[in-house]
Amino acid sequence: MHYFVVHTITGHEQKVRKLLQKIIEEKKLDNSFGRIIIPVENLVQIRKGKKVIEEKRLYPGYIVIEMEGDDENMRLVNSISGVTHFLGSKSKPIPLEQHEVDALLEQVEESKEKVVTKIPFTKGERVTVTDGPFADFIGTVEDVFPEHEKVKVLVVIFGRTTPIELGFHQLKSM
Repeated sequence: MHYFVVHTITGHEQKVRKLLQKIIEEKKLDNSFGRIIIPVENLVQIRKGKKVIEEKRLYPGYIVIEMEGDDENMRLVNSISGVTHFLGSKSKPIPLEQHEVDALLEQVEESKEKVVTKIPFTKGERVTVTDGPFADFIGTVEDVFPEHEKVKVLVVIFGRTTPIELGFHQLKSM
């Protein structure tokens, strides 16, 4: 079996995967197909003061399918709603080489284990404090500490500029 890259309509990767898995089960083609991979990473975002973990596709519009590269299997995959084409030449799709597959699988495993935090603020940005004793204060981001999900903000308290350290969830952009 070889791994092939299939181009899908962006946003339909999960739909294509489910349809293909259903067809494989119905036609009992388990010996002709292996893994169906949608490379994703876990992304943490702050929304309305709460941490939300969502999956972000590493390659939107693409899935990787392990399968026997015969014409019948190619036609089956191409017939699925949402699939546009295989990557490669028009007449013959080109399977991924083993080192490419190894790199892809390693990237998928790493992205499952680690969670990437999206940094919602940049140095010099104006923000409003939404939580804590400094709620409703307006300040400027002085420094960002993504590993701790904290930000150093300069706010004016009693006429003096004072640095305070707050979590990402305690601020919103202006």
